[in-house]
Amino acid sequence: MTQRDVVFPAGRQALYERNRYSPAVRSNGFLFVSGQVGSTEDGTSEADLETQVRRAFQNLNAILNAAGSSFDDVVDVTIFIVDPQSKFETIWNLVLSEFWGDAPHPTVTAVGVTWLYGFDFEIKVIARCPETH
Repeated sequence: MTQRDVVFPAGRQALYERNRYSPAVRSNGFLFVSGQVGSTEDGTSEADLETQVRRAFQNLNAILNAAGSSFDDVVDVTIFIVDPQSKFETIWNLVLSEFWGDAPHPTVTAVGVTWLYGFDFEIKVIARCPETH
């Protein structure tokens, strides 16, 4: 088996190793980022929805930056929301205004779920790798 080209953000490698998954893997010019939630460094959930969404994006951006990428390199987004009917507008407005950036935007799929291990929001992306990789 080929060795995976794993990207770890600073300060969170132990959390990923404990949970037995890679935060991101580079492959064929793309960066595949695992779902990111609003967790603190020890893996616990932020208390309220807006703080969870902001923290999830901060965690995502830390991984993208560790790979030499940014949200501008993201081509595909999947978001998971517990109880989307009551939370979608808050999340969508927050995402658009603070993190999404200018058009053209990446593709997006939003999925309503019943459980996210104590979280209300998760974001998973695929990004282009910088030309240097």
